[in-house]
Amino acid sequence: MTPRAPLAFVSLILIAGAVLLILFTLLAGAVDKSPTNKFYFLEADTSGLGSAPETSRWTFWSSCMVMEGANTCPGVSPAYPFDPNRNFGTEDSFGGQKYYLLTRFMFAFVLIGLFFAVCALFLGLISLCSRIGSFLSSGTCSVALFFQTLAAALMTAAFVQGRNAFRADNRTASLGRYNFGFMWAAVAALFLATIMECVGGVTGKKEKTYSSKKGGKRFGRKKSTKSDRSRGSFIDPERQRRMEKEDSD
Repeated sequence: MTPRAPLAFVSLILIAGAVLLILFTLLAGAVDKSPTNKFYFLEADTSGLGSAPETSRWTFWSSCMVMEGANTCPGVSPAYPFDPNRNFGTEDSFGGQKYYLLTRFMFAFVLIGLFFAVCALFLGLISLCSRIGSFLSSGTCSVALFFQTLAAALMTAAFVQGRNAFRADNRTASLGRYNFGFMWAAVAALFLATIMECVGGVTGKKEKTYSSKKGGKRFGRKKSTKSDRSRGSFIDPERQRRMEKEDSD
C-alpha cells in the first residue's frame, strides 16, 4: 500500500469531522433539541434592555431566552446579527454597526466554507486511489479553510468585544465554549487535512517517477539482449557461406 492511501483516509476523517462541527454550530438556535439547544456564541445579562429577557444567548438564528439551561428561541431568521440595540429596540451603548457587519459576514463565510468542505469530502474519496484527486481535494479544502478561518476570526472579534462591553456595564457575560471550540476545531481539522492531501499527492508522484525509471532500466536490458541475439543470428550464416566458398575452391 502506498503512503498516499493512509494519508487520504486520515484527511477524509478530518474533513468529515470539520463538516460535522460546522453543522453543529449552524444548527444551534434553529433546532430546539439536545444537544444543539445548549450551543451559543454569547450569554449575557440583558435585564432592562428594551424587550430583552433577563438572560439572552446569541446564535446564528436568534437571540434566545434560557430555560433550564437550554436555548428557547421564539423566532428564528438566518444571519441573525449580534446587535443588542437592534435586537431589543434599545438605545443603550451595546452593539452598533460594527457588530452587525461582523456577524452578518460571519454567517456568509461559514456557509461558503461548509460548501467547499463538503466538496473536498467527496473529492477525498477520489484521493484514496488517485494522485490527481489528492491535489483537487487539497485545493478545495484550502478554500474551505480560508473561509472558515475568516468566519472564526470574525466570530471571535464580534463576541469577545460584545462580552467585554457587557462586563464594562457591570453585567455578567460569557462566551459559548462549545460554539467557539467547534469553529476553531474545524479550522484546525481543515488545515491538517489540506497538508495531508498535498503531501499524499506529492508522495504519489515520487513513487510513480521511481517506478518508471526502474521499469525503463529493465526494458533496456531486455532490448540489448534481443539485439545481441539478432546480431549473432546474422553473423553465423555469413561465416557459413564463406566456409562453403573456400571448400569449393
